[in-house]
Amino acid sequence: MKHGKKYNDGVKLIENGKFYDVNEAVEVAVKTGTAKFDETVEIHVRLGVDSRHADQQVRGAVVLPNGTGKTVRTLVFAKGDKADAAKEAGSDFVGAEELVTKIQNENWLDFDVVIASPDMMGVVGRLGKVLGPRGLMPTPKAGTVTPDVAKAVTEAKAGKIEYRLDKTNIIHCPIGKVSFGAEKLQENFDTLMNAIVKAKPAATKGQYIKSCTIATTMGPGIKLNVSKFGA
Repeated sequence: MKHGKKYNDGVKLIENGKFYDVNEAVEVAVKTGTAKFDETVEIHVRLGVDSRHADQQVRGAVVLPNGTGKTVRTLVFAKGDKADAAKEAGSDFVGAEELVTKIQNENWLDFDVVIASPDMMGVVGRLGKVLGPRGLMPTPKAGTVTPDVAKAVTEAKAGKIEYRLDKTNIIHCPIGKVSFGAEKLQENFDTLMNAIVKAKPAATKGQYIKSCTIATTMGPGIKLNVSKFGA
């Protein structure tokens, strides 16, 4: 695969074969983020689990202390007082059955996070085939099925992200933008990694954190020294 000049310049900043400590890695990542837009910084964590087994699933949500740098559009399924609370909390869209119809008939997906009060899940369940594959289906584990929809909206807007394993046992998550600088990125990284370590399934055997890489949207991956995570 052929890469552009900026990517190749970024590669030159990374010492071949080196496993970086977090503070070094985020500093290098910021230096490699030279695109004309504010690149997202992501981490990719390979875990020593088997996602095919229910007792080895790793999934949860955490609020990054410095947010993600992204404007999050929330859609809340709620009625009555809960709908009013969601609107007061600043949700972009609030509704019930009429929003289900809009999504089904118009393929409307102008939102990033879907939140629902528990009594609305029977309605939201009709959208499983649309929201599920896109990772948008509300779940109690992620805190997006909750009686306190207003709190969920506030947290989503503040930078709450969901982490979950893909089929290859890797978690992919953003930890902010290049413009945050190394210090804020490291604070976000530490918060997310601590949550992933705490979510270690009891059924896990052997090394839990197999590998971890940091990369900007357009930049090369920087490998981390995972022995520091104690898992």
